[in-house]
Amino acid sequence: MSLICRQLGVSLRAITCITHPLVWPEKAKKLRENKRFYTGNKMDSKDLKYLNQKEAIDVDQELFTEYKFSVDQLMELAGLSCAHAVAKCFAAVKHPRILVCCGPGNNGGDGLVAARHLSLMGYTPTIYYPKPTPKPLFESLSHQCRLMEIPSVAECPSVASASCSYDLILDALFGFSFKPPVRADFAAVVELLQQTKLPIASVDIPSGWDVEKGKVGECDVEPSLLISLTAPKLCARQFRGEHHYLGGRFVPPALQRKYELNLPVYPGNELCVKL
Repeated sequence: MSLICRQLGVSLRAITCITHPLVWPEKAKKLRENKRFYTGNKMDSKDLKYLNQKEAIDVDQELFTEYKFSVDQLMELAGLSCAHAVAKCFAAVKHPRILVCCGPGNNGGDGLVAARHLSLMGYTPTIYYPKPTPKPLFESLSHQCRLMEIPSVAECPSVASASCSYDLILDALFGFSFKPPVRADFAAVVELLQQTKLPIASVDIPSGWDVEKGKVGECDVEPSLLISLTAPKLCARQFRGEHHYLGGRFVPPALQRKYELNLPVYPGNELCVKL
């Protein structure tokens, strides 16, 4: 082979570059540009789309109507990704006891799913669900948590008792449909979130924040971890915590293109990605 190459005046290196796609410059460039391949490079956050409230609702509705996802299907994937994001940022060894605060809508459902998965990942979650949703899906999620022997509390813990009983609070109260002010049923738990010194992990929207404007007042919740779902909402631009993750690895490519989401690539088989 080397004799032939010398006779033709062509080096083996040149042949390799022509025939091997991994070192062929143009082919390698295309692979890097193809978002289905994880290159290990962090995307430019300026390219990422932050959704306003209407866009967030429209994306959700298209997932249900056009792409035929069911609510419980997306809720399971979202809650599982939340559990994985929590595990990446707060190891069970140091933060085993988690108070999971669930609201009346889909955000609360995500919290119930996350609690179930966290209980299987070495954590000991406790659920506070002040206003359970009287619908079969949410009743089933609550039933699953009970049979998984996940305890619940009927009264919102005080700031002092929470600091003694828990290591982390998972805030799954309100989603992107929320509009201030906070209703009376949730005033106590929002006050806990505002005053506690415990780290908080918020699901999609920090509770009490405006979905587009972010913090409404200086006393609003300041989570350490924000887990944006499907795509980050406009309020996430105001997030100043240590960890921001994206979860919900289920967005079809055509939907991404339609809304120009420019979502980052999830590495390998990960269910969440750091932003």
